[in-house]
Amino acid sequence: MSDRTNSMQDKVALITGATSGIGRATALRFAEAGARLFLTGRSSAALRETVEAIGGTDGQVAQCSGDLTVAQVSEDLVSAVVAQYGRLDTLVNVAGIIGSGTIEDTDDESWSKMMAINVDAMFRLTRAAVPHLKATRGAVVNVSSVTGVRAFPGVLAYCVSKAAVDQFTRCVALELADAGVRVNAVNPGVVVSQLHRRGGMNEEAYASFLEHSKGTHPLGRVGQPDDIAAAILFLASSQSDWITGETLSVDGGRHQTCAR
Repeated sequence: MSDRTNSMQDKVALITGATSGIGRATALRFAEAGARLFLTGRSSAALRETVEAIGGTDGQVAQCSGDLTVAQVSEDLVSAVVAQYGRLDTLVNVAGIIGSGTIEDTDDESWSKMMAINVDAMFRLTRAAVPHLKATRGAVVNVSSVTGVRAFPGVLAYCVSKAAVDQFTRCVALELADAGVRVNAVNPGVVVSQLHRRGGMNEEAYASFLEHSKGTHPLGRVGQPDDIAAAILFLASSQSDWITGETLSVDGGRHQTCAR
């Protein structure tokens, strides 16, 4: 049985949202597994920190900051990956945002921003990557959420965007199966990251949220980025060669519970 230390040896992976949290943990995991990386995110400084955390690159890591809501950026990123490495084996769509709001107080701008980042950007980048993934019989892993499979009040646009990610994953998996390209998603529960802080939570509210979440996840703790990164690596690697169209819950059992 192969192990994770060489399960992605010399594979080329494009990882979005690599500046922190799940994206950064995924970059570290993939590097450990032998992959060559092309990392992207909004902050060039934060990307450099991720590259530094990986260590000596020796041609293993490249980076490019960019705003994925700008349509041309997706085409440019994929072209840059192929120019750098000559191929693309894996696309990991991590970049995303969260925000609060109900049906009564979610305005058009907030709704559109959520869809632009969580859905539209993923769609365009995946579309741009498809010809190259077909050439390598590669894989796509999307980062969704427990909110894609369970409804939660007060985060309407986020829930809908992640449900869209799940259906996008299933549809594209069927469309690309004949070409040998696998498409899967992970659905995390609450994970310690910058996501909720960037969504508007202050430190006191976030600490309270994490403490409360220990009780809403049956395994009794919230997730760490590496919990999700391990599942992403599995779905990207040859260890999951006969899995496609899957939305894998990595959430300490959260999706099994009733609202509380």
